[in-house]
Amino acid sequence: MSYIDELFKSGVWGTKEPKEPEWVKWIHRNLSENHCPECLKLDGCYFLKEKAPKHPHHPYCHCLLNQISYNTVLKNAKAKSSINKYVNYLFSPKYKEKHKKNVMFESWGYTVEDSKYLQLECEQQALEKYVNGDYDLGLLNQYGQRISIRISIPRKDTGETVSYITGWMVYPNGEIQLTTPYGGK
Repeated sequence: MSYIDELFKSGVWGTKEPKEPEWVKWIHRNLSENHCPECLKLDGCYFLKEKAPKHPHHPYCHCLLNQISYNTVLKNAKAKSSINKYVNYLFSPKYKEKHKKNVMFESWGYTVEDSKYLQLECEQQALEKYVNGDYDLGLLNQYGQRISIRISIPRKDTGETVSYITGWMVYPNGEIQLTTPYGGK
């Protein structure tokens, strides 16, 4: 259950308020002439405190983790994805034999015509899960910090719910961007 749901429930039932999630903002400090490319990419990014990248990230790391309010995360967080990740990648005939990611979606009844629905549903669920800290850290390198978020959609043929992993990149001020619409089961 999300923090907001627990807070509402405590107000309705008069029970103890839940503890607010602790979020941090990674701050890269420019205190030397050498700059770690990974720390530079983390600068300004929001993370749930217990799901932040290792800090200090390396010996002589000058970065800070500044605590930010959950309200700041809720107010600023955004999940973005390009329709091209669906139309020109997931369902593209060019990639069908290369990655076969379309096979799973097509077995659930989805086609390229459903790309806009999939994009919006993925963004909505990813944003909700990100602000609730329901993500897993992935690879961190000079391109940035990746996270994985599980998405659930109904099968079009049976209505049964299926879930799968999506891949995202974390950017400053609570923005996450889709890197892959299907990263595994």
